Amino acid sequence: MKLPFELFIGLRYTRTKRSNHFISFISMTSMLGIALGVAALIVVLSVMNGFQHELRTRILGVASHLQITGPDNALTDWPRMAGLVARHPEVQASAPYIMAQGLLSYGQAVQGAVVRGVLPEQEDRVADIGTHIKAGDFKALKAGEFGIVLGADLSRMLGVSLGDKVVVMAPQGQFTPTGVVPRLKQFRVVGIFQVGMYEYDAALAFIHLDDAAKLYRMGDKVSGLRLKLADLYQAPQVAHDLSQQLSSYGSYYISDWTEQHANFFRAVQMEKRVMFVILALIVAVAAFNIVSTLVMAVTDKRADIAILRTLGASPNSIMWIFIVQGALIGVIGTLLGMAGGVLIALNISTLVPFIEHLFGVQFLAKDIYYISDLPSELQWGDVCTITVVSLVLSLLATLYPSRRAARTNPAEALRYE
Repeated sequence: MKLPFELFIGLRYTRTKRSNHFISFISMTSMLGIALGVAALIVVLSVMNGFQHELRTRILGVASHLQITGPDNALTDWPRMAGLVARHPEVQASAPYIMAQGLLSYGQAVQGAVVRGVLPEQEDRVADIGTHIKAGDFKALKAGEFGIVLGADLSRMLGVSLGDKVVVMAPQGQFTPTGVVPRLKQFRVVGIFQVGMYEYDAALAFIHLDDAAKLYRMGDKVSGLRLKLADLYQAPQVAHDLSQQLSSYGSYYISDWTEQHANFFRAVQMEKRVMFVILALIVAVAAFNIVSTLVMAVTDKRADIAILRTLGASPNSIMWIFIVQGALIGVIGTLLGMAGGVLIALNISTLVPFIEHLFGVQFLAKDIYYISDLPSELQWGDVCTITVVSLVLSLLATLYPSRRAARTNPAEALRYE
């Protein structure tokens, strides 16, 4: 197969056996450096994607994709609103809730908590709290039986277990001849959940919607509706659509999960971008080792360049010969790194336990971290971005040495040959 002579000679210079061994060593080092940098970048971003996905899953196991609340925490005629929002094609389910502050006590222990009144059957359709139950049963919450489901940390701080009875104190008092007396009600612990987020595990308690309405004197009102969407990333758009669709309903407020946890997810995204820049510098350092490789190659091949020039090769042709040589180092290193990074990212759940068992260490101790397994989520968009960045850096690194080779004067190069 006939190749352009620039490509042919560039490939020849890359694989020739008579070349300077030191130059070959530098070329191999540059190639391996690019491969390691690309692989590290793919693995780290995949792990950060995995952590982001895991945390988002845990947050949305308790929080909702979309939330509609009424003014002063009171939404009237919620069945009608539930029927209206169900018309939107993205809305899969809705569930009413009552949200209020409460003071829980057991023996001498007292803890403040957010008390959420729910209908267990409907709540299971908008959140995954049932899958996080450690003890008891979420569906054991029944109207009139005054059961309560506590977060694992909250139950530990109170010192309660299944079957124990805790007193829930509502901040709204009732007037009596002796003064204002807070409303108290005894609830039996029927379940304990653990999401893995301290914000919820230490300060959230579930009771039945009817029991919450009696305790907080809500009557037929609820605090709002929680919605589950077919695509959680469409939450802002769905919120905009519903605000127009419910324009005739009355006063209400719509918020989505991206607003409720905006600072948290913004911080995670910022960390991912910073890590990309830091690790991209590793790839840049390895790529610019190509500069030293080609500079030495140009010096070593000065006689060859002069002969090619005397045979009629143009300066541009000489430049392309060394661009091919340097680009080949970058391409091979990038492809090796991409293949290695993808393999590690896809099998990290197997590799990490093997390394932990081999060296007798544990990277994420279960008694310290809620996420004890190293998650990984490979996104091909990240892989493509990393590959393009690496190839561009490798190509840029070839320009200066190649232009220097193109400016070689044949007479000067052959003077001492």
